[in-house]
Amino acid sequence: MSNGLESESASAQAGFWAAVREAIQGSEQDYTEGSLRRAIALLAIPMVLELGLESVFAVVDVFYVARLGPEAVAAVGLTEAILTVVYSVATGLSVATTAMVARRIGEKDAEAASVAAVQAIWLGVAVSALGSLAALVAPRLLGLMGGSPGLIATGRGYTAVMLGTSVTIFLLFLINAAFRGAGDAAIAMKALWLANLINLVLDPCLIFGLGPFPKLGVTGAAVATAIGRGTGILYQLLVLARGRGRIRIRRAQLRLEPRILWRLLRLSLTGMLQFLVGTASWLGLVRIIALFGSAALAGYTIAVRIIVFAILPSWGMSNAAATLVGQNLGAGKPERAERSAWATGFYNMLLLAAIGALFVGFAEPLVRLFAAEAPVVAAGVKCLRLVSYGYPFYAYGMVLAQAFNGAGDTVTPTVINVFCYWLFEIPLAWVLAILWSLGPTGVFLAITIAESVLAVVAALVFRRGRWKAQKI
Repeated sequence: MSNGLESESASAQAGFWAAVREAIQGSEQDYTEGSLRRAIALLAIPMVLELGLESVFAVVDVFYVARLGPEAVAAVGLTEAILTVVYSVATGLSVATTAMVARRIGEKDAEAASVAAVQAIWLGVAVSALGSLAALVAPRLLGLMGGSPGLIATGRGYTAVMLGTSVTIFLLFLINAAFRGAGDAAIAMKALWLANLINLVLDPCLIFGLGPFPKLGVTGAAVATAIGRGTGILYQLLVLARGRGRIRIRRAQLRLEPRILWRLLRLSLTGMLQFLVGTASWLGLVRIIALFGSAALAGYTIAVRIIVFAILPSWGMSNAAATLVGQNLGAGKPERAERSAWATGFYNMLLLAAIGALFVGFAEPLVRLFAAEAPVVAAGVKCLRLVSYGYPFYAYGMVLAQAFNGAGDTVTPTVINVFCYWLFEIPLAWVLAILWSLGPTGVFLAITIAESVLAVVAALVFRRGRWKAQKI
């Protein structure tokens, strides 16, 4: 009896590691057939690993910058707040790209999927040109965000480089979105890994001037990021040209297709608005926290970077739900699409709940890895603990939002975001932080409460099933 159980356990472990290897290496799979659990694993593993390394980068990046002092960390925090507008637009375009490519792949039309990917790239290049112009007014933007003169002097170069190279954000996001929609999650993972590994190596070299590298301070972190992302894009383009995945782009497909471009843009607009709503609310929260000084803002920035360590891999699992929903709707299997979303949400909940418990228990040691100043540590610990309490709710909210998006229904999560962020979170943060004199703690509480409400609302709306009839 004992030998039989041991044999089954060994077989299960061998099967698990075989699935992990297959997921990382990549393989041609039909995600509209067979085991749903296996489909989730093959998509989610590389997506979680992809954004897991991105989260490592986010933490290591602020680790190095923190050695330059609280103003440098605060400058990065304000720049990230400004850049979330860029990220929101890029993410909105990515949502549309994933949805359209996934639907075409589900319909077994790889040619149309490739054409959609090309139009997404053209759209990203055009939009990024506008973002790059913002680099010319970087100091003014920092001032508008509440930055002090010292903070502006420290961070102006970092902000200008990050905004000026926004084309790398758009292309990296959009091409990887096409790969994910096609089910080539392993390729997307390798592109982002390459970008972040180069970034991690160059960060200390360019910040502190190690060896032959110039000492650029906090600006060096931005230069390292731009070089890393640019290298990742070169890898993506090489894969597309050689046709190693489901999307194979040939020279004849590089022309503009106005009909498809307009359809993609129309779908993207509500996707952009969806994330801009969340971004605008986040900017509002940062502006409230900035009223309480650089120490509070630096502590919040550090805590958010640690939180991102968990949220990004979890977002990777959410991306798996978007691909599965899109492809199964394309294959005419709406019930399988719905089951894939609920199952992915459950696995995501297990992942985030475990990480949340770790963050609550070890908040102070984690924050002290990045800062020693008592006010910064106190703010960071309070933020990390309070936000982590809502992780099980966030898990389902993230997955269901991406499930809507994967179906091409970007309007529903946009409406939910408007209600939960603009009409609820920001007023609540102001009341708790200022009217009730809770300070930054009030903002942290507002984040946890609003994100939890969003998850409940999304679940109730998702169960109604109107997204199954979405046409793209």
